[in-house]
Amino acid sequence: MQLISKKYISELIKLAMPIFMGNIGVILINAGDCFVAGRYSTDVLAAVSIATSIHATVSMLGVGLLLSVSPLLANIRGAGCQAKKYFYPTVRFAFLTSFLLLVIALGYIPFLKYLGYTPELLADIKSYTFFIAFSSFGMILHVALKEFLQAYEIVFLPNLLMLLSVIINVVLNFVLTFGLFGFPEMGAAGLAIASLAARTFCGFYLLGFCLYKFHFEDFCDRKYYKQIMKVGFPISVAIVIEFLSFNSMAILMGRFSGMYAAAQNVIMTLANMSFMFPLALSNAIAVKVGFANGAKDYRELVEYIKNGVVITVCFMIFTSLIYATCSRQLASIFTPDKALIDIIVPVMYCVAAFQISDGLQVAMGGVFKGLKRTKIVMFSNLTAYLLIGVSSGYYCALHFPQHRLFAFWAAFSCSSFLLTGILAICLTIILKRLSYRAG
Repeated sequence: MQLISKKYISELIKLAMPIFMGNIGVILINAGDCFVAGRYSTDVLAAVSIATSIHATVSMLGVGLLLSVSPLLANIRGAGCQAKKYFYPTVRFAFLTSFLLLVIALGYIPFLKYLGYTPELLADIKSYTFFIAFSSFGMILHVALKEFLQAYEIVFLPNLLMLLSVIINVVLNFVLTFGLFGFPEMGAAGLAIASLAARTFCGFYLLGFCLYKFHFEDFCDRKYYKQIMKVGFPISVAIVIEFLSFNSMAILMGRFSGMYAAAQNVIMTLANMSFMFPLALSNAIAVKVGFANGAKDYRELVEYIKNGVVITVCFMIFTSLIYATCSRQLASIFTPDKALIDIIVPVMYCVAAFQISDGLQVAMGGVFKGLKRTKIVMFSNLTAYLLIGVSSGYYCALHFPQHRLFAFWAAFSCSSFLLTGILAICLTIILKRLSYRAG
């Protein structure tokens, strides 16, 4: 059996590329905030970094649940059953999730004062958090509908909307942050309102498109919600663990210096841009594997897994080389502050090494989503990232005060290789069983 096949690579890339462009749109919204904030002031950049780190971690609780929709519906379609009837249940679940995220975000604002930030930094963090909390409705709705359509391999429009929202966000960022064209200068609050507008546009435009283009009959199935929770909850926990691990760097570093928090924001923006391709490929793998799993076509399933992993590794080696050789030039895109760039550049070497293991683990995560075995990913993330990565990262950051951020990333990168190893062992065992079934 060949290691790679042009047929399977072509199918995966064809499905993944529009998703990748949409994922880049998500990152470019954050990058737009980072870019404008960095030119407004380093303090606002630090505040937005901390606020985004906290809010993104909370938001991933809802996003993770809804990432189970496409593999679930792909399994249903692969088994030859009707999946279209799950449209309204998906929308209802999205609105309920959005409301809970809004309540959580508004609820933790009074407690931000206990994190130990300066009054000026705290004021911007609270202001940004208040407005960005209301973006949950547009963001979660877009994710839910994108996942629904993705199960049918309809991926162009949902991801095109994300790219259009980038333009909306960047324009509004400058207008509201700096107070152009008669608008008041709003600083950090302006950045949040711009993101709110962009995400709302994406979510509700896509809802209008679906209702106009397709005919859906109302349907209610409690078993569907249970399946979302069963498959999605481990995904949600795994993503939150990963986000908490990364974002805790900004939260912790902000207590030492706003410069560290700002540096972490730039680093994560750069790292996430390359991460979006394996994430898109992971979604494509989840759909293809889910359909094959529902159809019990194990030979096809194994082929999609092998080819997806090979594509991911090749791409991440390429991005690693770019980060290792062009780190200063990349950092200078987001900030003209030379002191901030000097903090960022050494860390990018750790990020370069981290790219390969991180891309591989997310690709394998897509396989487990398609197989509906997401608990493996959850427990692997819990062990490698939270229990080992964060704790060792904190220890290194505290004991190497001259290189806090570098020390954290060095320790955390090692935990990522451990996570990849755990997932690889589990996947190898499963593949052997599936290969046996395939004959």
